[in-house]
Order: sequence, then structure tokens, then C-alpha cells
Amino acid sequence: MQIIFLGTSCAVPTKDRNHNTFLLTYREEGILFDCGENTQRQLKIAGIKPTKITRVLISHLHGDHVFGLPGIIYTLGLSEYNKKLIIYGPKGIKKFIDTMLKSTTDNARIKIEIKEISPGTFYDGKWFKIKADKLEHGIYTLGFRFIEKDRRRINLSYIKKLGIPDGPSLGKLQDGKSISFKGKTISPDNATTIVKGKKIAYVADTRICNSAYTLAKDVDLLIAASTYSSKDQDKAEKHNHLTAKEAGLIASKANAKQLVLTHFSQRYKDSHELEEDARNVFDNSIAAHDFMKFNL
Repeated sequence: MQIIFLGTSCAVPTKDRNHNTFLLTYREEGILFDCGENTQRQLKIAGIKPTKITRVLISHLHGDHVFGLPGIIYTLGLSEYNKKLIIYGPKGIKKFIDTMLKSTTDNARIKIEIKEISPGTFYDGKWFKIKADKLEHGIYTLGFRFIEKDRRRINLSYIKKLGIPDGPSLGKLQDGKSISFKGKTISPDNATTIVKGKKIAYVADTRICNSAYTLAKDVDLLIAASTYSSKDQDKAEKHNHLTAKEAGLIASKANAKQLVLTHFSQRYKDSHELEEDARNVFDNSIAAHDFMKFNL
């Protein structure tokens, strides 16, 4: 599981920071969280094939979070993309994409499914599920919680002792099913160990609210839009954003293991001030930069 930050700026990009976007790669999935302008170019610079993307999660309909979608769709249409791109977002995302596609002479060229979602679990697959919750940003905004499901790891010494060969039987044990081997019933409780799944939260543009804590509770990684430092608290309140210190407070209260800050105002020439602001209340905080990779 890896996250790469493709953009870490807010409404206005800088020469060093593109609009806010990050990509979570997990197994065969490439999940794009928000999609700022030039995301397709950021992927190229990072050496990531755009066709890796399988899903896009849009938090809200401010331009710096959605204006990259036309470019992504167009690029995929020219890249022999043979999957169906699934886009999730708040009410209005379907109208935005439909209008965008109708306003150009080029059609999408790819299969697209658009799902307007509400708070709750909106995807539940074999390996992971994703939940959404409503944040407080002045317009309807969603935060997301990615939950990897617990899995079973084969106890190799136990399997070797019994002489069970590689094959479908091991797959059944990993699926939590008992097997029969040489007249004996082998329980998955003895033949495997439970590996706890990882949890990642994305608290997008918001003020402090209960759902921010709910999304971040006990996560391995909290990614928070931290637009201002605490010295600019008045601006954060006026524009319905978090300060880095407030993001740190959310991480601390929610018992997150790690906090990564992103979505920075152009007023900060570097992110050192924001990082220190968060570390004053939550030590395990770092500020993201474009193309930073984070492995879990």
C-alpha cells in the first residue's frame, strides 16, 4: 500500500506545489483522492501510468478539487484504458462531468460510472471498504476513510510440520475455512494468524467538527487539509479551513498514529511553519510535498 502526493497546494498552485491530489495504490487498485488541475501531468512526472487509476473520490465541487477530471478522462481515453472508471462524489458531481463532456467535441472514449454518495459505507469489496462522512466547509463536503480488511497469514512452520503442500488448501485456510488433510481437520485458527488491516483517513477542507474525529479515529494515517498556520486562525475560520495546529489536535484526540498535512495556502513559501505548528500538539506530524511517497 502506497500513497503518493501529486499536489499539495490549495486554490492557487505555486511553482513547487500543484493543486491538491493524492493517489493510493493497493493491490490492483489505484484510488485518486480529489483531482486538481494538471493531475495527468503530475502522474507523468511521477512515472505513474494514468491507466493505474481505477476509482476517483471527490470531496467537494470547488475547482481546485475537480478541475483535473477533464484532463484525466481525456488522457485515459488516449491511453488504451480498458477498465471502467468509477467516480464517487457529492450530489452535483454527475452534472459537472456530464456538462464537461457535452461541452467538448471529444467524447469520453472510456467507460465511466458516476456515483453520487452520502455519508456511510459506499464501497465494500473483498479486500477493503470505504466510508464517507460530511464535513463543515460551507458547501457540501465529504471526508473519506479507507479500511483494509483483516486478513490471515499462513503459519509457515505449522504448515511445514504437517506437510501441507502449496495449493488451493492454503487459500481456503487464508479465507478462514477449515480443510481436511490426511484424515485430520486443520483449523484456520491454528494454521494462520490474523493481520490487522490498515486504516487511512482523508479529512478534506473543513472546520473542526465531530465527523473529522470520527473519520480519523484510530487510523494508521490521517491526511488532513491544513491550509493555514495558527497565526492565521482568523483566515482559517473565515474560509472554513483547518490550521495545521487544529489538524494536530484532531490527530491527537482521535488517536491517529501519523498525521500528514497537505492543501497549503500559497502564502507559505515552504511548509516548515505548518509542520511545526502541528508538531506543537501532535509530534508525529509531517508536511507533504509534491511527489512525496508514503508506504504503509
